[in-house]
Amino acid sequence: MSKKAQMLKKLLKRFTEDNQPAADKHTLDLSAAALLVEVMRADHSIDADEQHELSQVLDELFQLTANEISELLQQAEHVSEQASDLFQFTDVVHKHFSTEQKFDLLTGLWRIAYASAGIDKYEEHIIRRIAELLYMPHSEFIRAKLIARPEL
Repeated sequence: MSKKAQMLKKLLKRFTEDNQPAADKHTLDLSAAALLVEVMRADHSIDADEQHELSQVLDELFQLTANEISELLQQAEHVSEQASDLFQFTDVVHKHFSTEQKFDLLTGLWRIAYASAGIDKYEEHIIRRIAELLYMPHSEFIRAKLIARPEL
């Protein structure tokens, strides 16, 4: 087994462990970043505007350096590609983020969806699913969407 595969296996195991009392900051950041990447990948087309917006959202959510953002994005893309569902990420976020942090993440998901040429039905679907898995009320789903909408 390659070193990369071992690291991924260890990371995915960390996401599925129920007895973990508190997730470390990197695990929390990676879980949220993976959800953001999932929205970016939802329409099967990744463009520079989405990637730029994703970097900005990560910076605002976690106050990371450019190098840390780059590394986190690379890891999030890899973990996202290997994931079989969203629950492994939403469960970590739900257990450790405050309601305000979840709302900020939800707003970031919408910002990424709006960054491309309009919201694709697959992007909206995945954001709705993430909001449900984070136990966010529908009113907050709509409020985040309206806040993230670019000025016309």
